[in-house]
Amino acid sequence: MTSDSQLPESAPPPFPPIETIDLVSVKDSKIISVAVYSGRAEITRLFKFNVNAGQNQLNITGLPQALDQDSFRVEGRGAATIHDVTISTITPPEKPTTSTNLTGLFVKQKQAEKALARVQKSLSSLETYLGSLNAEHIGVAKLREVVQSYDATAGELDERVTQLEKQLEEIKEAITKEKELLGGPTQNERLNLKASIGVFADFEGEVKIALIYAVRNATWTAGYDIRVDMQSGEKPATLVYKGCITQNTGEDWDDVPLTLETATPTFGVGVPTLQPWTLSIYRNTYLRTKTASFSMRSSSMSHAAPGSYAVPAPTSAALLDSGPAEAIQHRELHVSSKGNISATFSVPGLLSIPSDDAGHNVTIVKLSLEATMSWLCVPKKDSRVHLKAKIKNASEYTLLPGNSSVYVDGSFISKSDVPLVSPEESFDCPLGLDPSVRVTYHPRGKKVSQSGFYSKVSLHSYTQRITIHNAKPSTAETLKIKVVDQFPISEDSTITVKHIQPALALPSAEGTGAGTISNTTSGELKIPTPLKIGSGVVASWDGADEVSLGSVQAQSDLDIESLGKDGKFCWICSIAPQAKVNLSLQWEVSAPLRTSIAGL
Repeated sequence: MTSDSQLPESAPPPFPPIETIDLVSVKDSKIISVAVYSGRAEITRLFKFNVNAGQNQLNITGLPQALDQDSFRVEGRGAATIHDVTISTITPPEKPTTSTNLTGLFVKQKQAEKALARVQKSLSSLETYLGSLNAEHIGVAKLREVVQSYDATAGELDERVTQLEKQLEEIKEAITKEKELLGGPTQNERLNLKASIGVFADFEGEVKIALIYAVRNATWTAGYDIRVDMQSGEKPATLVYKGCITQNTGEDWDDVPLTLETATPTFGVGVPTLQPWTLSIYRNTYLRTKTASFSMRSSSMSHAAPGSYAVPAPTSAALLDSGPAEAIQHRELHVSSKGNISATFSVPGLLSIPSDDAGHNVTIVKLSLEATMSWLCVPKKDSRVHLKAKIKNASEYTLLPGNSSVYVDGSFISKSDVPLVSPEESFDCPLGLDPSVRVTYHPRGKKVSQSGFYSKVSLHSYTQRITIHNAKPSTAETLKIKVVDQFPISEDSTITVKHIQPALALPSAEGTGAGTISNTTSGELKIPTPLKIGSGVVASWDGADEVSLGSVQAQSDLDIESLGKDGKFCWICSIAPQAKVNLSLQWEVSAPLRTSIAGL
């Protein structure tokens, strides 16, 4: 038996070696999801690989340089634990500049160039020799021999030049190929990030890991095609909602499921704060500066040497308290939650979006929407009649701001902008000019008179006539046109403007004038109801016409106190086909006699 002291000590089991797995992002994975936001995109890449039991080191190269490292995260499936995730930039190794084959090719190139130079020199010498011969001293038989010898020698030299030139071209091509081999395969310099991930597996087998990261240089914008059918009764507007996707991230998105997000990631956006707003008595800045300068100079001179001036330096407290300033913000990424704030558009099918920084259009949805046509004219500025449609977004989609191409009855009319439109909200879409509705703005009539016995007053009476002709065929429907004009506004108490026709009254508590709309009030003010001018013609202050048509949004947005203060009003005219309507605008301006009135 042996003693206990002679027993060999039991050594701990050795740690299993760490298995290293090297993968290339583009070759060894598949993009399974792309969510594009305004200004960035979120990529989900799926990797499948085998691991050994124990510790595994996964190295993934070829990730885009545009990757936002703060957004990088790793998710996995399988009996394993993920830890120690790091991202680094790959520094490409220095490429060799020469090799044995390249050196040999350069030697052959030099030899061929020298041989070509010798042959060309021989040709030149032969030409010189032939030119130096004098035909008078050479017989005919000898001359023939010389010419034949020259021709044979020059032909051999020309053939040698051709061979050497071809040989030089082959050597140069071989040098170019050899340099390409030395440089190695061309790599995308924008895919230079590397992710190192530690994976501890419970047992050997396949593991799935998804990399989720945000990238810059990717965005999408909304675009629309709006087609209006003037002959359609129900839902005459067709809106094609499109998304234009642009990406220049360095990696191509091949056959990926794509979603477009309306939420916008923001950085450090917080609620602004108000600084104290203080009032003080105004003092003359020049006098205060001179006084302060004199007192400063006197105090400094009392402590300075004779003949010198000392300027006191500002204290640190004065520098810090120089004025209110915003605190330095840390960057944060906040993505709005889905729901009423934002929407997600899933594009059907698979799409391929290369990294080419070019716009790629996809159709989100095609909507048939209700639209109300209206005609508008401001004849004082332009007698042409504009046609527009008020389109209601009766869908579940939020329309983002974007450009639209407008078509009327299949013909392209114009380009316009679509604002931000929520579901159940309406927006105006211009449809161009309608030449079948003609407006004539006749010359203005003017009369000047005087009144008053002791205080003479000059009266200026004006009359403006407007004719509207609906030249549409008799089979067309009655149209409703809005004609906008204005009364002058007095900015002086001595000048009075009287509205004669239409006799519109300003909003009042009693509702004087032509009555009031009882269901729309602002405090105690009430909106006058439209004035009936004639058959199918009413007049109202500009803006109040929307309220009279029952627009709930117009009622809430209308500023009743400012109604009519700018003098703008409108006529709403219902005109049958092949019919005319005459409108009359009359007003009177009174002022003390010999008063020069500007603006008339």
